[in-house]
Amino acid sequence: MEFYSYHGHYAEERKIGNRFLVSVSLDTDMEKPSETDHLEDALDYRGVYETVKEEMQVPSNLLEHVAGRIVKSLRRKFSSIEKVTVKVTKLNPPLGGRTEGSAW
Repeated sequence: MEFYSYHGHYAEERKIGNRFLVSVSLDTDMEKPSETDHLEDALDYRGVYETVKEEMQVPSNLLEHVAGRIVKSLRRKFSSIEKVTVKVTKLNPPLGGRTEGSAW
């Protein structure tokens, strides 16, 4: 998922913003939805996207904080999640040189 957000330690980052990539990996029991073929029996990935989007709109100083909030929010909203891993990457971070991104 890609978002334009206002996360960063420096005031300029929180003012100007930057592009971020968010990768979410979820483990959940797929037995029932694999049999019923009904969305209400599955983890709705649109709802996952909306949850991540909401958290990305809240400015933070650290990527670790953003990722932690996303994990907590997903666990709170989707009880079927057994395991969740989140990676947040800031594209073109202000490191004083060319870099693809920094991630946590």
